[in-house]
Amino acid sequence: MSQYFSENPDVASDPTSVDVVLGDVAFTMLTDRGVFSHGHLDTGTSLLLRQAPSPPPAGDLLDLGCGSGAIALTLAKRAPAATVWAVDPNVRARHLTATNAERNGLDDIRVVAPDEVPPTVRFAAIWSNPPIRIGKDALHELLLTWLDRLDDGGEAILVVQKHLGADSLQRWLDARGYPTERLAGKAGFRLLRSIRGAAS
Repeated sequence: MSQYFSENPDVASDPTSVDVVLGDVAFTMLTDRGVFSHGHLDTGTSLLLRQAPSPPPAGDLLDLGCGSGAIALTLAKRAPAATVWAVDPNVRARHLTATNAERNGLDDIRVVAPDEVPPTVRFAAIWSNPPIRIGKDALHELLLTWLDRLDDGGEAILVVQKHLGADSLQRWLDARGYPTERLAGKAGFRLLRSIRGAAS
């Protein structure tokens, strides 16, 4: 699992195409070894893409931990007037997302490393299947770093496995000034929505 969060995965490349068919959009994307969810659309991301509310139609949107780009591509298709930032420390993941955006004719996706997002950019929404397995402290630091860059009233849509701490994460976000509700649950996953208030 550690290679998913590494800058340069040390496993051999094995590109595999995956068809993603949702209620309103469909696309084909390449996946690869060393990037999360090789050869399929994982259950958590599928829940997010199928159950999340519509993204803001404009502004800056963030796919945090973009992997192969399923979330970024969906955001770009659902909000064509928005700018989608696809962020991942994994070089192979960024290459896949950029390739998938180009193959699908989506030119409003900016694929960058985390430190390449200009500090002035604020997000109308963040969608993420966050890397829970990096550990609680690292996860909390990661989430606060990016949630603090939401616009006032902006929302983060997160999908987290229940047995990996979805309910405790919801309480933690509430305690940090990000009111959080559960939108849906399926196959052991929770879909959470956190709102940045004007005073947070």
